[in-house]
Amino acid sequence: QVQLVESGGGLVQPGGSLRLSCTASGNIDSINAMGWYRQAPGNQRELVAEITSGGSTNYADSVKGRFTFSRDSAKNTVYLQMNSLKPEDTAVYYCNAARLLLDPYYREDYWGKGTLVTVSS
Repeated sequence: QVQLVESGGGLVQPGGSLRLSCTASGNIDSINAMGWYRQAPGNQRELVAEITSGGSTNYADSVKGRFTFSRDSAKNTVYLQMNSLKPEDTAVYYCNAARLLLDPYYREDYWGKGTLVTVSS
């Protein structure tokens, strides 16, 4: 089993910044990908950013240039630095960890409980 603990959410004004963090624990040896997803009320959960053990990264078009995904492998922790926040960024943000195989393709996902980010004047 894998446990994920998130922190850093809260209320921020448009144009402000927040940094989310997520630390993985438990049976983490099999984990080779981590990332961030978000879900606004009534919407589907969407990928924000992710990174694999090989260093490949992927950002949603809506956050490119504003959000930065990073990791501290020694601490089993990933971060999401969010700058120039907009009201449409308001959502519950979820940490994700996955065991990803490429040959054949397969993934098994673990999720944190989520942290709420509210961007409002």
